[in-house]
Amino acid sequence: MANIKSQIKRIEISNEERLQNKSKKSRINTEIKKFRTALSEGKIDEAQALLKSCTSLIDSARLDGVYHKNTASRKISTITREFNQANSNK
Repeated sequence: MANIKSQIKRIEISNEERLQNKSKKSRINTEIKKFRTALSEGKIDEAQALLKSCTSLIDSARLDGVYHKNTASRKISTITREFNQANSNK
């Protein structure tokens, strides 16, 4: 345990930020799961709307420092590719 006042505060702030990041990641994963469910059920219009919201959430998480820029790009690329493949098979 830290003895220095500034380090104690730093630990508290780190814990708060960790919980906020965890919440954002959880929300993104939930949205991606909804997107994949819509794709598997063949609801292309709903999936397209969810794709837009997922992309927006991932970009905002990248700007907040939750994801590294390459990780965010990879996630967006993956779900976009899934959408395009499902849309072309339609």
